[in-house]
Amino acid sequence: MNYFNEKIETMSREDMKALQSERLIDLVKRVYDNVPYYRAKMDKINLKPSDIKSIDDISKLPFTTKQDLRANYPFGLFAVPKKEIVRLHASSGTTGKLTVVGYTKRDLEDWAECGARSLAIAGCTNDDVVHISYGYGLFTGGLGMHYGSERLGAMTIPVSTGNTMRQIMLLRDFAATTICCTPSYAIFLAEEMEKANIKPSELSLKIGVFGAEPWSDSMRIEIEKRLNIKAYDIYGLSEISGPGVSMGCGDKFGLHVMEDYFYPEIVDVDTLEPLGDNEKGELVFTTLNKQGIPLIRYRTRDISELKHETCPVCGRTLVRMKRVQGRSDDMLIIRGVNVFPSQIETVLLGISGVIGSHYKIIVDRIGNLDVIEIQVEMSEAIFSDEVKSVEKVRKDVEHDMQSMLGIAAKITLVSPNSLPLSEGKTARIEDKRKI
Repeated sequence: MNYFNEKIETMSREDMKALQSERLIDLVKRVYDNVPYYRAKMDKINLKPSDIKSIDDISKLPFTTKQDLRANYPFGLFAVPKKEIVRLHASSGTTGKLTVVGYTKRDLEDWAECGARSLAIAGCTNDDVVHISYGYGLFTGGLGMHYGSERLGAMTIPVSTGNTMRQIMLLRDFAATTICCTPSYAIFLAEEMEKANIKPSELSLKIGVFGAEPWSDSMRIEIEKRLNIKAYDIYGLSEISGPGVSMGCGDKFGLHVMEDYFYPEIVDVDTLEPLGDNEKGELVFTTLNKQGIPLIRYRTRDISELKHETCPVCGRTLVRMKRVQGRSDDMLIIRGVNVFPSQIETVLLGISGVIGSHYKIIVDRIGNLDVIEIQVEMSEAIFSDEVKSVEKVRKDVEHDMQSMLGIAAKITLVSPNSLPLSEGKTARIEDKRKI
């Protein structure tokens, strides 16, 4: 077997529990002493750090949500002085405010460890050449895999996104053996190679590490066939760390969680009570070792299951989480970007000529690329106006929507009173993708 840290990856349940307990006790004391927001939440339920004696006590602790991060924007949840923060990452929030995450030097070292383990789970070694086509910047994908690859000792190529023909040239010329990107971009690469009459055999690729967006098993099979590689699923979220929170080894159940750093729970979506193995619910993480912005029982809103048995495929004892099966909120992930209906509504309500509260969101996957269409009702005045006035309103919506979301959306203006009124946010969304 190919392990990066065999001691941790094959640790007994008893030893793992002891390590998790030690780290949780330290974590709770740190946030109570250094994060006023957490101290207030714990005081409200009369919970003291001394009440937490092992990982079994984790259910006594309060949950953390994305709203908590927004309420403390930008640095209110940091547990160390700003001078100890050496990097910031961020992801989009519901109202245009970013969800900000700070990393200390040790946090980055821990993240690199998780990235290296993840690549090793996929079969990579220091003999590999890793081509990284995730975006670099505030998005965690590019730098997350970059430092993981370097920690593994592999030759690391920081290509980032875009300029597909140049990417193909570099894949061929540098003889990359592993590619890290979104699954939809892998399909796009395959399509462009076919158009250019470049065969997979002309490349040295063997492994693909894909994440940042939902993808189906049928999409995995198509990627493997068209690029002649083995495709693996990687999971992460910026609030917790970025890519490397968990990684698939090929086992059908799911992905191994780096549980010495990120303690996973599954809770009932309605009651928030903890659930057992093989029970479907909301995935919750506690960052056991994080210094910059440690989070306790963070509700990811992702729906999954856990299994603690030793993996029959790779022999790792790290708990497995099932591939995410949906969400418990109305957030959409479009080409790796978080999109909230509330963002869309904010834009629409700020534009004259449309009825901002009357809209519908349609998400589909066309040619393996996620697309989003926003239908919105015109006001009576614009509906009866000239075509050029209608087109100006449509372009205004299109422009402002791209500024807010960070991705292009198809804008369709429809006649007044033509969209059914919804009683809840999710009724506004039609997701046609087969995940």
